[in-house]
Amino acid sequence: MEMITFKNFTVKYGDKTVFDGFNLDVSLSENTAVLGESGSGKTTLLNAIAGLVPFSGEVSGVPQRISAAFQENRLVPCLTVKENLALATGEEGIDYDLESFALSDKAQSYPSRLSGGEKRRVALLRAYRFNAPLYILDEPFNSLDLKLKIRLEELFKKRVKDNSAALLFVTHDIKEAVSLADRIIVVSGDCGVCKIVADVKSVNEKTEEYLFGLLSGKIKA
Repeated sequence: MEMITFKNFTVKYGDKTVFDGFNLDVSLSENTAVLGESGSGKTTLLNAIAGLVPFSGEVSGVPQRISAAFQENRLVPCLTVKENLALATGEEGIDYDLESFALSDKAQSYPSRLSGGEKRRVALLRAYRFNAPLYILDEPFNSLDLKLKIRLEELFKKRVKDNSAALLFVTHDIKEAVSLADRIIVVSGDCGVCKIVADVKSVNEKTEEYLFGLLSGKIKA
């Protein structure tokens, strides 16, 4: 089974240690959520996979091609929505995908003319269109209304399945984690250093209740 492996993974920002000898295996044959509060270190894991943060230790097994949507939308300001997408993924099927993401009427708009939610959908669509064995998403549906959120969750689930790919995403939303993931890793940075407090390897109808209890302190890991 193909895995991304974090071994003795350590990250420091100045004098602050975020990860200290952290170990984790993430399968590339399932969808994995990293669930935790803001500031718990979730984003750093994705940034390490993408090669965007210095670290000591080892991160191995990362596919050569990954598709990513980070918290920052990172759109090119001087290009229209359609041009931003075409720059990354070409033009094939672009009009159909714009319609699927409710962006058809924004195709010729520049990022400065978009709302926060619209910018987010463009960034997600760019990741969606880039075929890769691994999709990494950072708080992917954070600024979207419920109807669009459900719609895009279903689109990503289908895309990942159709491509025989894996999804690794970080979120603080329990319902989102349960909806998308086969495995949910719960992390905490309460002591300043990110640690795993629970590893739910089989998501089922009782998982949501368990996670609410765990994160509210009513259940001990």
